[in-house]
Amino acid sequence: MSETLISQIGSYLASKILKQPNRVIAADEPLISSGLIDSFSLMDVALYVEDTFGVRIEDTELNAETFDTLTQLAGLIESRKK
Repeated sequence: MSETLISQIGSYLASKILKQPNRVIAADEPLISSGLIDSFSLMDVALYVEDTFGVRIEDTELNAETFDTLTQLAGLIESRKK
């Protein structure tokens, strides 16, 4: 798993979504199930991932089962880039 990828996504979430640029989000910290990111922000994250990494995120994947931690998100991105 790419630590760089996790760090890049975490930085985006902290600065653009949470508006807390100095916040560090742990790779295994729950994003959706903890309420850190709401459903509106989830769409912004999906668009960021698609635009930045060139991978497609299906609407059905925008949930806590596949998208709840930075590790899960990075894994999804890496699996689509192959």
